[in-house]
Amino acid sequence: MQHYSKDCSVCKMMRSLAFSALGMGLGAGVAYLLGATRQNMVYSGIVVASILIFGFLGRDKDKK
Repeated sequence: MQHYSKDCSVCKMMRSLAFSALGMGLGAGVAYLLGATRQNMVYSGIVVASILIFGFLGRDKDKK
């Protein structure tokens, strides 16, 4: 019962925001558990978030 397109621009933006929040949380959480400084936690969160976004969103292009 889907009344909207999955490829609308708002859906893509909301999906990337969700994955970036998950990636930031995962990266910063693991860095915190390993005893990293606050600056390194932010850096690792950014790296993990970009890996999730480009990894998951780039995967759909291969299927078409």
